Amino acid sequence: MLDHTRQAAASGLLLLLIFFAGGTLADSKQTIDDGSRKALVKLREYAGGADELLAQAKGVLVFPDVVKMGFGVGGQYGEGSLLVDEVPVAYYSTAGASFGLQLGAQFKTEVILFMTDASLQEFRDSRGWEAGVDASVALIAVGAGGSIDTKRITQPVIGFIFSNKGLMYNLTLEGSKITRLAR
Repeated sequence: MLDHTRQAAASGLLLLLIFFAGGTLADSKQTIDDGSRKALVKLREYAGGADELLAQAKGVLVFPDVVKMGFGVGGQYGEGSLLVDEVPVAYYSTAGASFGLQLGAQFKTEVILFMTDASLQEFRDSRGWEAGVDASVALIAVGAGGSIDTKRITQPVIGFIFSNKGLMYNLTLEGSKITRLAR
């Protein structure tokens, strides 16, 4: 029973560290902007057709470094910027918790494209936006030859998740709460 109590305490401490790290270890605007630019370069390398989608998007939300950690109970946190016409207009954090069998840490990049003026405005007007609750986000998988069939994508909000190894398909954005940062 003592081991179970220690595991629960360690998991609770981990979650607290992840969620409160945003205030104490916050990235500067410059760090976020540099990371966002690099993330979009990587996205273009991983997925042919991403350029076309990025050009069509009314807004692009980029979280260049999202850390996901878990020891039974997990959490994730990252900071990013909303780009409109390739210019940062606001800064956001993403945070979430998960339960189940999990152990370790993972770093990933999340890119969310708002393809319509209405979906972008709804996001910007929200006080805390959650994928799967406030809007459905269609995660894009790359087809044969590493390209995206941009003609078949009609959803108002689409997303990509990738690591240094390429696009990731088995992850979800659902349950992640996105909140505007005061910067």
